[in-house]
Amino acid sequence: MDFRAIVLGLIFALIWSSAFTSARIIVEAAPPLTALSFRFFLSGLLGIGIALALGQSLRLSRGQWRAVLIFGICQNALYLGLNFVGMQTVEASLAAIIASIMPLLVAAANWGLFQDRLSVAGILGLIAGFAGVAIIMADRFGGGADVTGVVLCVLGVVALSVATLTVKSASSDGANLLMVVGLQLMVGSVALLPPALVLETFVVDWSWEFIAAFIYTTLMPGLTATFIWFKLVGRIGSTRAATYHFLNPVFGVAIAAALLGERLSWWDLVGVLVITVGILTVQLSRVRS
Repeated sequence: MDFRAIVLGLIFALIWSSAFTSARIIVEAAPPLTALSFRFFLSGLLGIGIALALGQSLRLSRGQWRAVLIFGICQNALYLGLNFVGMQTVEASLAAIIASIMPLLVAAANWGLFQDRLSVAGILGLIAGFAGVAIIMADRFGGGADVTGVVLCVLGVVALSVATLTVKSASSDGANLLMVVGLQLMVGSVALLPPALVLETFVVDWSWEFIAAFIYTTLMPGLTATFIWFKLVGRIGSTRAATYHFLNPVFGVAIAAALLGERLSWWDLVGVLVITVGILTVQLSRVRS
C-alpha cells in the first residue's frame, strides 16, 4: 500500500471538492468571468514564478505546449468559466455533483468511441453513476433548480472530459511540471478576458468572506490541487489516481452543506451514494484491466 499516494489523493479530493463552495461565495459577490480571469492570472503568475525559481524552463516540448493550450482553454476557460457563470444560480452542492461525473463521461467515451475494454462490472458502474445523477436531477428540478445554470455546468464538465481525453498527461517525464501548470492558468486568464470585458460590469460586493474565498481559490484549488494531481498521476498512474474522484460528490456536498447551509434531501444522499459507487466501480474495473 502506497501510504503517500493515499494521503495525496485524499488531500486532492478534499481541496478540489471545496472549490465549489468557495466559487459560490465569489460569484455571489463579483462578476464570474472577471473574477476567474483575475484568479487565473494570479495563480499562473505565482506558479510560473515558483517554477523559474526552481530552475524550470519555458522551453517546453511540443506535447507540453499542446497540453498547455488544450487544458488552458478546455479546463480553465470553458469548464471553470461555464461553471462560474452557472453557479450564479446553481447551488455549490449540485455543481459539485455534476462535475463529479467527469470520470464517468471519460470512461463512457473511451468504451464507446475508442473501443477501450470495460468489464461487466465497469458497465454496471457507468449505469449506476448516471442513474444517480438522474435521481438528483429529478429531485432538484422538482425543487426549482435553474435549468440554464445546470446546462452550463453540464457543458463545462463535457469540456473538461474532452481535455482529459485529448491530453493524457501534461508532462510525461515530470520535467517543467509546475511551469506547465502555471502556463495553462495564464492561457485560461487570457481566453476569459475578452468575454469578461464585453459581457460584464466590474462591480464587487467587498466582504471578508469574498476576500478569503478568492485567496483560498487562487492558492488551493487553482494551483495546489492541480500540482498535487499531476504528482499523484506521476506516482501511481492516471487510472489509479482517478479513483479518488469518487470522493468528490461526497466531499463537495458535505462542504457546501456545512459552510453554506445548502439543503440536502434524502434523494440527494441516495443519488450521491449511487454516483460514488458507480465511479468507484468503473475506476476499479479499469485498474484491474
